[in-house]
Amino acid sequence: MTKRFRVVHQASTLKRAALEMLFNPRSRVDHITALQDIDFTVAEGETVGIVGRNGSGKSTILTLLAGIYRPSFGCITVRGRIGSLLDLGAGFHHELTAEDNAIMAGMIHGLTRAQSLDRVPRVIDYAGLEGFADTKIKHFSSGMILRLGFSVVIHTEPDVLLVDEVLAVGDETFQRKCRETIGQFQRQGKSIVFVSHDLDTVAEVTRRVIWLDAGRLRMDGPSGEVLAAYRAEAAR
Repeated sequence: MTKRFRVVHQASTLKRAALEMLFNPRSRVDHITALQDIDFTVAEGETVGIVGRNGSGKSTILTLLAGIYRPSFGCITVRGRIGSLLDLGAGFHHELTAEDNAIMAGMIHGLTRAQSLDRVPRVIDYAGLEGFADTKIKHFSSGMILRLGFSVVIHTEPDVLLVDEVLAVGDETFQRKCRETIGQFQRQGKSIVFVSHDLDTVAEVTRRVIWLDAGRLRMDGPSGEVLAAYRAEAAR
């Protein structure tokens, strides 16, 4: 599949905008190709890492898999429920309580209201927010919101887990809990797509790695081989 984004360039000043409206009413539009001819399959129960420099298309792939974007060309097929750890806490309403946000977020991730309600006690307990379930999250620290977001996603019991740098946020305790949960998901036979700049963590978590370079698939193979080639390239 291929993903292109449309970029509209606007005038930088009011005077320039007025002149362009008079003499050149059409805004200048460019198209940026974020991903070009990407083709890969993740098997059931497989954990695949994705590495690459900033701007190589790693996060774009995850947002496509999550259904946030659609490919410009080609198609994506995902079998099973998706859990995305892309932007923990995104979509939370800060005027709602932790419990209400957990219910709403669970439904957004595909659960029924009854299923979301049933999971709330476990979500709150896992996030370490006992005593704060009825507190509006506008009073929460960023760490508390991250823990709540992470807990909501894993309690939707996804078949496919999308992870984007989640192990680089939060305190040491939170990061350790993330690792333990990912390990548990692997033992349960879940499919995981794992994006991180921490190559040591990628090597620890995955057996297969995809290397993206300027939106193209540069290499796809065993973690050791791909990471060695990627490190060698970065060292030049």
